Order: sequence, then C-alpha cells, then structure tokens
Amino acid sequence: MELNSKLRSHLQSLKKMKVSLEELEDIAQPCTYEEFSRSVLELETAGILQMVQRSGRTAKPPFLAYQYSVQKNHFLQDMHKDIHRARLQLHPFINLDAYYSLKSSIWEEDKPFIERIDAYLKKNMLPSTPAPEPERSFELAADEKWITEKQGKELLTRIGLWDKLLILPVDDPLMFAVNPYVLTHAVHKHLIVENKTTYQALLQVLPEVPFATLIFGGGYRVTKSIELLPMQLPLRDAAHEFYYFGDIDKEGIHIWHLLNERVLALFGKPARPALPFYRACLSRESASGKENQRDNEQALQAFSSHFTEEEQMIISRCLSAGGYFPQEILPTHELCTIWRKTAWIT
Repeated sequence: MELNSKLRSHLQSLKKMKVSLEELEDIAQPCTYEEFSRSVLELETAGILQMVQRSGRTAKPPFLAYQYSVQKNHFLQDMHKDIHRARLQLHPFINLDAYYSLKSSIWEEDKPFIERIDAYLKKNMLPSTPAPEPERSFELAADEKWITEKQGKELLTRIGLWDKLLILPVDDPLMFAVNPYVLTHAVHKHLIVENKTTYQALLQVLPEVPFATLIFGGGYRVTKSIELLPMQLPLRDAAHEFYYFGDIDKEGIHIWHLLNERVLALFGKPARPALPFYRACLSRESASGKENQRDNEQALQAFSSHFTEEEQMIISRCLSAGGYFPQEILPTHELCTIWRKTAWIT
C-alpha cells in the first residue's frame, strides 16, 4: 500500500481526534524519514492534519509537528465525492445512498464487492431464475460463503439488491425417519420430538405405529425446516397431521407455539401437543434449574388450553418456580409403550 494511503487509512480508523508524530512514524514503517515527512506534509497541506500549537515542531527540517489534530470531515468530503463519481459509472440498479450516512471505512471495504456486482449486472442483468445462497454468492463475489458468513447479505441490502437477485436461503434439512408401512394411508401422521434421546428411543417402534414419520426437531431449527417436508417426502395428494412432544419448560413451549403457527400456515392443520406423552411427564416430579428462561404468556396460554384445569395448575406452578419436565423424565420402555398403545385418532 502506498505510504500516503496507509497513513490515511490509519487516520480514518482512529477513534481519537489527535495523533502524535511518533505514532504516525510507527505506522509508516518501513520507510525512509524523507518519504515519511513528505507524506505527513502532504496530509498537512490537504488539511487532514493540523498542528497542535502547544506541542510545537521538530527542530530540523522539514519541521513536522510533534502532535496533530485529525480533521475527519475531509475524509467525509472525499468519500462523498468518490460515491458521487461511482454513481455515474455503476449500473443504475445499484443504489449508493446509504453510504452517505456511513463511515468511510465501510465504503472502502464494500467498494471492491460493489465493483464485482456492477460487472455481474452489466454482463447478466438481473437473474430471472432463483439460485441458492452459495451459488449466487460465488457468481457475485467468487466466494460461496460471502453472502452467509462475510456480510454479503448486509451489503446487498444496503445497495438495494437483496430482493432483486432471487436468492434462496439454504436451510438445514428436515431430519426424520420414515415408516414405509403406512405411506399408502390417506392421512399421514407425523410425530415431532424436540430432543435426540427421545427420537432415538422412539425410533425402534416406528414400524409398529400408525405414523408416517418420526421427526427430530432439534429445538427452534424445526420451525424453519418443517417447510421442507413436502420436498423431502413427496407424497401425492397427501393430507398431514402433526403432533409435537418437547420439554415442558418456557423454551420448549415457545418452540411448540412457533412450530404450530408455521405448520398451520403451511399445511392448514395445527401441530397438536402429543398429550399422552406430556401427561405422562406431568405425573412425575418436576426438575429444577430453568429459572432464567423468558416468559412468553401467549405461547403458554395456547399450550395450556390443551390440558385440563388441574394439569394447567401443575404446569403453571412448575414454571413459576423455575422448574420443568424434561422429555428424558420418561424412560425408553414407557415412551415406546405410550406411542404403541395410544389410539391416535383426531
């Protein structure tokens, strides 16, 4: 990097308003004193550096100041001129208005990527078909992780292109096991469980129950990945019924609530709490240790409405005291018995 640009970059990034000659000299290394002093004088002449009078100047030519105040408004003026020049050259779909109110360092970091995007648009115009994030990311920046891991989405949003580039998010796949013996049924039942232990326990009896799938929810992940079910299990003219079993704690109830809303929107059917499992949990002694979880009154009310008044009181007292009922409170043999013996009729 040219010495003058190196010093400018350092001065732009400074949080303080003053800089010492010694600090500038350290930044400028390795270079001769003549090169260094020439660059500092150029910055003085440009008005970017102003001498702090009380600190004085060096005794030998070219008489540099021992301390300077940094006039950052000059950087903004330069940046605004640069943005204006870029607007005249870039593709008209690229909007640079956001940069006038941002730090110049952001503009400098984004500029090489904006130039790449400009070249893409001038060559291809806006895409007419959607593409997954990594694919579009590689097309735009020659880096498949740029959009998802390197602030590419933020940049595309800043320049007004995120919604125009038809970028498909790549979600975690829905994880489930299939029961092939019931795939010819008119209605396909699905049991979604929050934790791996419960999933592993119930997996062994899947062929013995009237459920098409056993789905591993993995916490909040399932609230997004559930939309992939029709693609991963493409059953023609399929009707679906969903049951959910998770921990009875504030977070587990919130997960169910979000999932229920999502399933209702996607499939027109709710994700019902799998009551036989939950009721078996409520018959046990609750555990403690969830005092710091957040309340979600709407989720709790919706969840509790599926239970009797007595059960609602047990749930309420437990959560109020910072307690919870984990799925793991039920041993494998009991989980399997409940799933096999329950008449799962809507």
